Amino acid sequence: MFGFSLQKFLVLAAVIALVWYGFKYVGRLQDQRKVGGGLGRRAARRSKPRGGSSAAEPRTPEAEDMVACPVCQAYVQVRGATRCDRSDCPY
Repeated sequence: MFGFSLQKFLVLAAVIALVWYGFKYVGRLQDQRKVGGGLGRRAARRSKPRGGSSAAEPRTPEAEDMVACPVCQAYVQVRGATRCDRSDCPY
C-alpha cells in the first residue's frame, strides 16, 4: 500500500531541496531590498534620472564634535551650543 522506492525518495528530496533553497533565495532578495534598494544593474540604470545630480539622492549628515558640560555632564555641540534651563549653565 505505502510502497517506498528509490525514485519516490529522490523526488521527495528534490522537492524539499527546491523549497529550502527557494526560501533562502527569497530571504536574500528581501535583505538586499532593505539594504540597497535591491535593483539589478539594468533596473538601477533605468531608474536613475537623466541629467546632473539628483535631489532624490540622500545626503549623509556630517558628524559634529561634542563636549561634556562641566556642570551637568550632558554632551553638547561644540559649535552652536545653547543655554539649558540650569542657572549655572556655562553656555
